Amino acid sequence: MSAPVAVSETRPEESGWELREGDEIVAGRTAIKLLGGGLRYEAYLAWDDHLRVLVVLKVVRPALVDDERTLNGLASEIELLQRLSHPVIVRSFGHDLDGTRPFVALEHLEGPRLSSLLRRYGPLTVEQAVPLALQLSAAAHYLEGEGVAHLDIKPSNIIMGGPPRLIDLSVARTHEQCRELTSPVGTDAYMAPEQCLPRAGPSPGAASDVWGIGATLFRAVADARAFAGGDSESEVAGERWPQLEAPPLPLPDHVGPAVAEPILDCLEFDPAKRPSAAAVADRLEPVLGALPKPRLSKLKPRIRR
Repeated sequence: MSAPVAVSETRPEESGWELREGDEIVAGRTAIKLLGGGLRYEAYLAWDDHLRVLVVLKVVRPALVDDERTLNGLASEIELLQRLSHPVIVRSFGHDLDGTRPFVALEHLEGPRLSSLLRRYGPLTVEQAVPLALQLSAAAHYLEGEGVAHLDIKPSNIIMGGPPRLIDLSVARTHEQCRELTSPVGTDAYMAPEQCLPRAGPSPGAASDVWGIGATLFRAVADARAFAGGDSESEVAGERWPQLEAPPLPLPDHVGPAVAEPILDCLEFDPAKRPSAAAVADRLEPVLGALPKPRLSKLKPRIRR
């Protein structure tokens, strides 16, 4: 067996386990296929012998199995997953931080990510977006009651099943931890201003998740980001995060004020002026009752030119 790769010898995102179908990832869990990964983790679709179902194994990359920051981050995520229980939030089914491959086992959810759905079919209709808004608001309201902020609500973290499910608590924090943040957290295009510059004003928290819902819904119904521009490589705050300096773009006319106004209210610069997640749901529930039922069968793939 070759020696473990030192962190200094390779970039973590280039370090992978290279497991194939049938390979044992950890005891009792066998790889089906690699789903993807990020800077610190790989995600495998795996068969769980004990549960007799498919799960997703989030595994620390080989170069980081002894990295304290990575393991502490995974431990924090595991703690939140064990603490939270809501129909719209992904569940966990075991973990091991001390083995050769530190991991957490997550619920395998059937359905595409919202981001994939938008790329393939274009924007959601209002009939599709309002039920999604209510589900996300329910999850955010629950998280607020538990003293937790997700901090990364965005289309790629939403699985469009029945119901839609919110995934990836890797940057989630308790409200107490949010007050200790000193650097940006989240995904640039979906970050509330207080997430971009956490030491410059109010701390991130529940209102930041409301912002994430607003930015996600804007993207879903407008087929565009709420704020023009944005460059994650820029060192100038206003260039990297246009939400710090400009109001959101207008929503298309077809969205209608009953839906557009709650979305735009979620994108208020001042977190104190944003509605709570429960208030967003209260405003949209009557809209849902007045809408015709969505017909997903009429979705057609968009033609790329």
